[in-house]
Amino acid sequence: MPVKGRIVVNEAYCKGCELCVDACPQQVIALDPVRITAKGYHPATLVQEGCTGCGICAIVCPEAAITVYREAAKARQTAAA
Repeated sequence: MPVKGRIVVNEAYCKGCELCVDACPQQVIALDPVRITAKGYHPATLVQEGCTGCGICAIVCPEAAITVYREAAKARQTAAA
């Protein structure tokens, strides 16, 4: 099974620059068209399944607004034991 990931975007720092959107190899990040932050930006968000937790979005984010979490597949953990 493929590795699954997720991101958490700190909306206090996200300025909607879209660098993470352009850098995401899975194309699962987009700017939220509905929500607006307190500073007036549309924050980045996951828009579909498929995040692998590669971390590229966090690396390119100039504001360090993205935290990436990777979840290893349970099948891999069982096979390794």
